[in-house]
Amino acid sequence: MSMVFRFLYSLLFLTLIVSCKNDNKQGADAKSGATKWVDTLIYADETHFKSLKQITFGGDNAEAYWSFDDKQLVFQSNYKDWNVNCDQMFLMNADETFKDNIPPMVSNGKGRTTCAYFLPDNKHIIYASTHLGGEDCPEAPLRKNGKYIWPIYDTYDIFVADLEGNIVNQLTNEPGYDAEPTVSPQGDKIVFTSDRSGDIELYTMNLDGSDVKQITFELGYDGGAFFSPDGTKIIFRSSRPETEEEIKEYKDLLAEGLVQPTEMELYICNADGSDLRQLTDLGSANWSPFFHPSGEKILFSSNFESERGFPFNLYLIGIDGKNLERVTHSDTFDAFPVFSNDGKKLIFSSNRNNGGGHDTNLFIAEWKD
Repeated sequence: MSMVFRFLYSLLFLTLIVSCKNDNKQGADAKSGATKWVDTLIYADETHFKSLKQITFGGDNAEAYWSFDDKQLVFQSNYKDWNVNCDQMFLMNADETFKDNIPPMVSNGKGRTTCAYFLPDNKHIIYASTHLGGEDCPEAPLRKNGKYIWPIYDTYDIFVADLEGNIVNQLTNEPGYDAEPTVSPQGDKIVFTSDRSGDIELYTMNLDGSDVKQITFELGYDGGAFFSPDGTKIIFRSSRPETEEEIKEYKDLLAEGLVQPTEMELYICNADGSDLRQLTDLGSANWSPFFHPSGEKILFSSNFESERGFPFNLYLIGIDGKNLERVTHSDTFDAFPVFSNDGKKLIFSSNRNNGGGHDTNLFIAEWKD
């Protein structure tokens, strides 16, 4: 992700959104009027959550992904109290919280990182890092000509590390942006985003970096991709410029290593890129999609109901594009939803319960259909 969005986003997007949030200390939802249930973190009408536990308590924390055995998670954070200056990767056990302690860092602490994901052996992770291009955090522009933008760093490459933070392999070494890798639940393929073709497209490769294949080919940013539980399909977000003006703006930004993520829809295809079709047509920003354990629905974040671009909430939609259902009822920001492999739990990022500040924290819910 990732990520996105896993992203890639990622926490730049969060920073922009939460900086605009209204300070409502009563917990009232801006759209639905819902208020938090007494003594819980759950808002009224969030009926898919049997329970909800807060995991982190400061900074921007996002893109948390489960190990294949659901015993651990890897996530990214820029929390200054954890001695980092920009996003780095951290490891946690599934039952841990981090109010008074610091999780172990599993990236090397250099450059900026994004989009970590467990490999099937549960002993290694993959993630993207800019550290070969410099040990300092790269500049993170937020706006150009008054419009919100994401940087697409050409120093990102994808690496394999063990759980002690030692890099054991480099999977990409092409010039340009290689990032946003995720692994098929079947444990055989990686999907990732690259601009090696001159546009921002999706590619697949084996776990060792071999057999790289391009699977999307249309103009626009394709990213934040995830496999279905059976590994046969891929869901992702995309911005697809259509008019002459949109195409020129997209290409001009891309030439500067930038994208504008304010208008994105979800697309779905087979794992080899065939049978590509647009899943949503909601307008605004629809992103951070993840398959429901059934493989028949997608859980994603969107601001399409928001008059001013926020809040962002989670929604379910069928892979046929029908039966759209709102899942969260926050007045600020909910995104990056990821189901555990057994389908019993959901981790996501949210601005809820942050005292009216700008922190984005991780929450784990017991999921019920």
